[in-house]
Amino acid sequence: MEENREKDAVQETSLEEAFAQLEQIINTMEQDELPLEDAFSLYEQGLKKLKLCNEKLDLVEKKMQVLGNNGELMEFE
Repeated sequence: MEENREKDAVQETSLEEAFAQLEQIINTMEQDELPLEDAFSLYEQGLKKLKLCNEKLDLVEKKMQVLGNNGELMEFE
């Protein structure tokens, strides 16, 4: 049940929001006095956000492809 809520939250996150969250994670990790356990937790969160960004970018890339007059898939230009 928790996993479903997590997936719904991921799907509702826009690419811009995901990048902003990733940037916030990076900024927090750059702090000098961050405990190792917190740094590791943030690292895991960052990897999840990065994966989300990659998935969303792949989706946008697929949407940018168009079907040509002869039914062939072409890149959007």
